[in-house]
Amino acid sequence: MGCIISTSRDEGGTKKKPGQGGEMFVFVPGLRIPKSIDFGKSLQGYLSAKMVEHLSALRTRIVAMAAGEGPATRNKRKTATQHGGSTLADLLQALDDYLPVLLGLTKEGSQLQDLVEFVWINQEDDEQETAILSAWYEVLSVLHMMAMLSLSQANSLLIPKASVDGYQPKVTEENKKAAINIFLKAAGYLDCAVRCVLPQIREEVKRKLPTDLKEGVLQALSVQALGQGVDIQLGLAIDNVKATLAVKRRLACEKVKYWHQAQDSTSGLHLGNVWGQKHHLFIKWKYAEAKAAAYYYHGLILDEGNGENNHTNAVACLQAAEQFLKESKKACIDFCQAAPTTRVPPLWGAMKYLSEKIPKDASSKARTNRVTETPPKLPDFSVALKPDEYNLPPIDLSWNEEADTEPFPISRSEENKRDGKLNSFQPDQLENERRPLAAVK
Repeated sequence: MGCIISTSRDEGGTKKKPGQGGEMFVFVPGLRIPKSIDFGKSLQGYLSAKMVEHLSALRTRIVAMAAGEGPATRNKRKTATQHGGSTLADLLQALDDYLPVLLGLTKEGSQLQDLVEFVWINQEDDEQETAILSAWYEVLSVLHMMAMLSLSQANSLLIPKASVDGYQPKVTEENKKAAINIFLKAAGYLDCAVRCVLPQIREEVKRKLPTDLKEGVLQALSVQALGQGVDIQLGLAIDNVKATLAVKRRLACEKVKYWHQAQDSTSGLHLGNVWGQKHHLFIKWKYAEAKAAAYYYHGLILDEGNGENNHTNAVACLQAAEQFLKESKKACIDFCQAAPTTRVPPLWGAMKYLSEKIPKDASSKARTNRVTETPPKLPDFSVALKPDEYNLPPIDLSWNEEADTEPFPISRSEENKRDGKLNSFQPDQLENERRPLAAVK
């Protein structure tokens, strides 16, 4: 599919550069996936063996599915998330099953919040590993993964497929509408991460978060998902003979707003890794496309008016649209050539239509009246698309049983080992003690 690209190391351990991937219509950074951890080592004496086993089983399932079947090679990791197939849906379901059980570790005032060190790596680079003692970090990582898998699913739906009538590949209307719903769902996960999870994470922990989980990046990914949803709506409006110029202009102007927000969200961030640079270029590309569409339709509407400066302003808008179209094409090439490289995607939808109409109409107007005036400001419309209202699920009912369980005996040496005070187990130091289950009261 190209939106999640695998890299590999040669036999000598040297990291190879990513090869060229497929078309990327939706920006999906290198997928962050969980690494195996030992819940029992951290939670012994705090939770029942049954609960520890339950948490371990749910998380291990996700680790195995993200890594692929069999040995955890990079190529097999890729199969877990490519093509938007059943494996991707199963992985999303596994994350959904895990989240309410995981949230039992985050109860207010619970000492369980900071007992387990959760480890995640970037699928494209094993060196990008982040291990943090925080259950809220794990919740944040789970929501981020759910959003990225959803965006990957949308990307697969928007890749033009060969049509049954033998004509050039196209994206069906059914896939376009399905992709809009997925964009809203992905935006909902990210919005929940910003609203409900980040405020729970202490500042010293926030400073350790990888770039992908920074607030600005999460906000940018959320609003750009909405922006791409509006782009599809604009394409559907262009195909609809009943849609007015006013409707098309409004959609185009809303799209500008979303991409402007995405740019603002990342402007103050240092996105030093390759995916960060590619993210910047993607926003630049789509922002230029949005402005090209908005100025084009604004120009057409102004040209229909009878005001004194309407025609001049219309020509200025069309010229601006043509300039932004050129910028968007260059930004697209820069994005595709930036590592990890991706193929230049074929035009479809709104931009396929506009890439033909903008130069033609701008050239036609320029023959009679080339202007040097700055184009007028675009109309300020409120945005209509909002993220799906997603909230953290209630804590799983299995934690109710935990509340009625007596504290569990644990050896002093096991406590010391967990705290890093001993390097090895010493049988003569066994001393059972009882611990209060503060997390589940």
